[in-house]
Amino acid sequence: MRTMTVSERRACRALGQHRSTQRKVPRGRDDEEALTADLVALAEKYGRYGYRKISALLKAAGWFVNDKRVARIWRREGLKVPTKQPKRGRIWDNDGSCVRLRPERRNHVWSYDFVEARTHDGRKIRMLNVVDEFTHECLVIRVARKLKAIDVIDVLSDLFILRGVPGHIRSDNGPEFVAKAVQAWIAGVGAKTAYITSGSPWEDG
Repeated sequence: MRTMTVSERRACRALGQHRSTQRKVPRGRDDEEALTADLVALAEKYGRYGYRKISALLKAAGWFVNDKRVARIWRREGLKVPTKQPKRGRIWDNDGSCVRLRPERRNHVWSYDFVEARTHDGRKIRMLNVVDEFTHECLVIRVARKLKAIDVIDVLSDLFILRGVPGHIRSDNGPEFVAKAVQAWIAGVGAKTAYITSGSPWEDG
């Protein structure tokens, strides 16, 4: 059997490969282990710092590294900044009157808000949660990579058909909730919007 000789250039062109793939042996960076060790040590020392601040500290220590590489190692090592606990504050006026709408019965006040998380590959996901404040029942959780004002309307419309229209719907002042389309739609079905006071994180719960 006769063997047909084909040049590297022609073979790579036929396979759609770059010629360098036939000569370059992939390998990890020589300093990866040392960089990871320094990064983890700084993350343990400065528990409230994110990867950008840790990257700045690494550069100050003499490492020539960009933020993208630090972020990749940060995710690989499972590092994250712990959630900051909001300070407790008053929700009462000086005369003792309550400044926050209190639920009195089922379907009186619903609250909805977004929660964000990341999948194993580091990509962000958003979850829209709707809760009945009186019963503390979670009515729905919508999960997607992106959620906009139109998705808020879609979730609420399904709930209104299933559970009826609540008296009030409470949220923070996020752009998806204060959008004119959302406010107009909620008013059109007979519900009222209620927003937490700006600068009052203790009400966000």
